[in-house]
Amino acid sequence: MAADLSLILMPQTQADQGAIEKLDERTFGPGRFARSAYRLREGQEPDYALSFVARVGTLLVGANRITRIRCGDTQALLLGPLTVEPAFRSGGIGEALVLKSLEAAQSQGHELVLLVGDEPYYARMGFRPVPPGHLTFIGPVDPARLLYCELREGALERARGRVKRC
Repeated sequence: MAADLSLILMPQTQADQGAIEKLDERTFGPGRFARSAYRLREGQEPDYALSFVARVGTLLVGANRITRIRCGDTQALLLGPLTVEPAFRSGGIGEALVLKSLEAAQSQGHELVLLVGDEPYYARMGFRPVPPGHLTFIGPVDPARLLYCELREGALERARGRVKRC
């Protein structure tokens, strides 16, 4: 009997956190703790309804995290980290996870998602660079890597100032 190896996306649970941490460690190494986006997420639980894992069979092969943040006085979401097991990269798993989170966030009435990442990868999912001087991110961030996706038109314009924890 052959095993079903199709990709399954499902909401993260608290029980997934140990496996996700090991995946993040293999993928990003210890330097991940020094990143500004990590500092912003530190001590906050992910929004489990908006954060997803990818499984092939029972094997966890990818995960993304959504954390609630504020941009000035405006509520927003921070996407990341997005992690895919190295042997499963280039198969569309990361994109599927991001799109699933964006869909879930929009269905729940969220308006704006930020991330720190590479525009060539995230542009196909609707992310664009934040205009210079529009938002101030915690810690050092390459301004070209601070990206946003509006889930409602005009959301970025309403979100100005310092990006901070909720």
